[in-house]
Amino acid sequence: MAETDDATLVDRVTQRLITAVAVGEFLPGTRLPAERDLSPLLGVGRTTVRAALDDLSARGLIEKRRGRAGGTFVAEEWPASIVVGVDRWFEQRWSDLVDACTASSMLHSSLARLAAERRTDADIAVMRDRLAAFHAADSGNPKQRADSLLHLSIIDAAHNTALRDILLEHERHLSLSAPAHPWGDRESHRRMESRAAREHDAIVAAIVAAAPDDPDEAADLARRHVQIDLELFTEAREFARRRAAAAQS
Repeated sequence: MAETDDATLVDRVTQRLITAVAVGEFLPGTRLPAERDLSPLLGVGRTTVRAALDDLSARGLIEKRRGRAGGTFVAEEWPASIVVGVDRWFEQRWSDLVDACTASSMLHSSLARLAAERRTDADIAVMRDRLAAFHAADSGNPKQRADSLLHLSIIDAAHNTALRDILLEHERHLSLSAPAHPWGDRESHRRMESRAAREHDAIVAAIVAAAPDDPDEAADLARRHVQIDLELFTEAREFARRRAAAAQS
């Protein structure tokens, strides 16, 4: 591969990681996956991942810490100077991203429908426990992890391994931190957490209360809830466009 090709690939991976931080796939203070784990997620070799991480460290987006509790962490504040990379990534990927978000919402809808038809008493107990844990979790990373576990409990209540695997594989292409979903920036994620709490309550209640032959409410609620992802991507894209335009003016 030519040197310019290597540089282009590193740049693309750098843009993807910048975007993952900008939309809240990895929240401030979050430890990033190891290079060996990021490599297959990004579809590139570890050398490319390492070069991209070195670039982001130099820009101040991530911090590398040594020692037992060391690793690569997202900085508490991401520099405005890197927003052009976010804008470029969205410009290149927007149509595919919209399609992917639509597919994700339909898959979650199908699984919620099956959960309403097939949930057992044990499934209900797990969903309620996970819902309570979500409400109790602190804002930010703990809330994001609790959100993932709640969604997994709904997925498992559908008792359809094939559809579960399709969804989880699909979401690994949509979000590097899957099954965690984008969580927004500091300005939006508390608002999104509040909205998610209300919608989680409604989805679980619909699954628990549904008659086996009437799963439509749970399916519709889940479909609309997962559209939050596209709303967050849209907000991040518009923010990046404004900042990129201001930086270039």
